[in-house]
Amino acid sequence: MNSNANIAFPLNLIQPKRKIRGMSAILLPFLTGHTVDWNGFRLHIERTRNAGLVPAVNMDTGYANLLDENTRCEVLDLTRNVMAGDEFVAGAFVGDSPGSRFDFDAYRQQIDSIQEVGGTPIIFQSYGLAHGSDEQIVDHYRQVARHCPRFIGFELGTMFAPFGNIYSIDVYKQLMELPQCIGAKHSSLQRDLEWARIEARNQHRPEFMVLTGNDLAIDMVMYGSDYLLGLSTFCPDLFAQRDRWWEEGNADFYQLNDVLQYLGFFAFRNPTSAYKHSAAMFLHQRGWIGSDLTHPESNQRPGTDRAILFEIGRQLGLQMEA
Repeated sequence: MNSNANIAFPLNLIQPKRKIRGMSAILLPFLTGHTVDWNGFRLHIERTRNAGLVPAVNMDTGYANLLDENTRCEVLDLTRNVMAGDEFVAGAFVGDSPGSRFDFDAYRQQIDSIQEVGGTPIIFQSYGLAHGSDEQIVDHYRQVARHCPRFIGFELGTMFAPFGNIYSIDVYKQLMELPQCIGAKHSSLQRDLEWARIEARNQHRPEFMVLTGNDLAIDMVMYGSDYLLGLSTFCPDLFAQRDRWWEEGNADFYQLNDVLQYLGFFAFRNPTSAYKHSAAMFLHQRGWIGSDLTHPESNQRPGTDRAILFEIGRQLGLQMEA
């Protein structure tokens, strides 16, 4: 077990009948000619909101690190129009390279563009933001906090993006001390690290959201995590149903969670970042988007995956189109 976690077996963390707060990263769908399927995107935001989940745009699931600035802004404008004042969150992404210094001005521009349309910024990592000494990393977030009255942090494992970094538990605790930081998405895909964060949150700041990004352990919500997942973009309706069953104490939670996890294990196998192609294939089979094409620079899955995704969808009780 990782030295960051001092939890042998965290049964004491399980919280029955807790209301789960769900945020779902929205896939940005594509059509032929590498054009964005804006209508499919709009409808997917609407479905996610109507299911009761908070849409998260310009995230990894929306190819945030591959989009040009104009497309990111179009995503924000469309989301504002669809949400019409309802809550949404959006990634504040700054591209850089190994060894870069923290570019606060670039982050400030991204944060401002999100706040101007009524969204809550999620501070994507970059080489400059997330690497260096613990003291330097915390100071970077303090600069963000002085400018941004409300934001969500983000720890990203390198299996998702090369600029990611999973912080020490000491850094995490210092981030919780920033009142402007209302929560943090944790994407290490390791239970022990997340359990340690939940325990620290429970002790030091109970209202702080530990947002699991562990698509291989979506039952972390049983232990007190909320979530911001890419997997939930496959079926926000079923994630919302699962969450309601947990709050009601309905044992059907477990069966639905198991099949959703089966989908997660398949879609998030190596290379992990190719899950976006899995999502596009699944949503296309549901009839929710016009094609299963992805961003041209995104990793691809083999076409033989379609038959397996079709069968998983049938196990979930969904109407799938071959």
